[in-house]
Amino acid sequence: MEMTVDTPKVRSSIVPMAIVAMLFFVLGFATWLNGSLMPYLKQMLQLTPLQASLVVFSFYIAVTFTALPSAWLIRRVGYKNGMALGMVVMMLAGLLYIPAAQTQTFGLFLLAQLVIGAGQTLLQTAVNPYVVKIGPEETAAVRISIMGILNKTAGVVAPLVFTALIVSGFTAPVGTVLNAEQIDAMAASLVLPYLGLAVFLALLALAVKYSPLPELEKESDTGTGIDQLKAVLAKPALVLGVLSLFVYVAVEVIAGDTIGLFALSLGVERYTVMTSYTMACMVLGYILGIVLIPRVLSQQKALAVSAVLGLALTLAIVLGDSSSYLIANTLLVPFGGTALPDTLLFIAILGLANAIVWPAVWPLALSGLGALTSIGSALLIMGIAGGAFGPLFWGLASSTGLGQQGAYLVMLPCYAFILFYAIKGHKLTSWNNS
Repeated sequence: MEMTVDTPKVRSSIVPMAIVAMLFFVLGFATWLNGSLMPYLKQMLQLTPLQASLVVFSFYIAVTFTALPSAWLIRRVGYKNGMALGMVVMMLAGLLYIPAAQTQTFGLFLLAQLVIGAGQTLLQTAVNPYVVKIGPEETAAVRISIMGILNKTAGVVAPLVFTALIVSGFTAPVGTVLNAEQIDAMAASLVLPYLGLAVFLALLALAVKYSPLPELEKESDTGTGIDQLKAVLAKPALVLGVLSLFVYVAVEVIAGDTIGLFALSLGVERYTVMTSYTMACMVLGYILGIVLIPRVLSQQKALAVSAVLGLALTLAIVLGDSSSYLIANTLLVPFGGTALPDTLLFIAILGLANAIVWPAVWPLALSGLGALTSIGSALLIMGIAGGAFGPLFWGLASSTGLGQQGAYLVMLPCYAFILFYAIKGHKLTSWNNS
């Protein structure tokens, strides 16, 4: 009798999770294209590191003013329609890259980044609650880790696809000043790939709209939007969770997107694929999370370990020798790998430290919210705005006497706050707690 009850339930969850998994891959692909696009535009438009950081800033800053409207929209149209609308907005952004490339206008590139950031915010706000609510709360980090593997695998694939479709048609020595013909060639190579991306997103939006993806149970109204916001702001675990995600996404994007810029400054030719190294380490971290949580480590302890590793790696990056190839020559080159400076490898390994943070914070922050889950989810999504400020602060710091390598010091307070949340912050039930 138990088999008769459970089997349909198991089957009914397979298709929705498969659809959600595909959407996480799309989110990862769109997000981690930035790691290749930023140094590519820097070389094409001859940008400063600070100007180049605005490419990522425009993408992530969209979260700050679209997350709460996204939650409002989803409450009215439903999670399924919200996912489809998110991809439609991303499709429109894909079309904006075409005139940006044709006119070589930096402002249009930033507008396209802003629009695609708004679309992925709507998609994120709709898709994340599915993963949290589809099973027991104590294993939510494992489910998010599985989705994270797909998201970060897309981060490995995206720079390789970008390089194959866009960079492969253009060759110019790193560090040289490009002539008008070379700049035109770089710009023209962006048009067809982004047109293809827009078409794919349009088809995917239609597929989701007419898919058998079920709606989550509608949340009952708990007053006006202001009332709901006041209610969730009274939950320290949620508010501190939002701040934790803010600083986490800041360091995640620094590790994933500035590695290409730093590699470009070191004269590394294949700078557009550097993000793949960081994402590969994140995939490894997610796999370890699935294996270890909760069998060996609780979500809280895994979060604390991640923060400590992040602190150690940050110091290794800042204090390391960028002319040393000891790690690569020992671990990579003998097995056919590429020789890279040790400091670049430390940045990549930050992906391992960062992997568990997102899946661990979400269930800790949403615990016990009930009818406030959608607005709590929207606030957590707003934490993604940290991705706008992380590279920006890194760019500002790199323009000082610290240089690009020393600028990675901006990550230290971020990992320190994540450690605080893992040890104490998530336990607070009232702002009056000592």
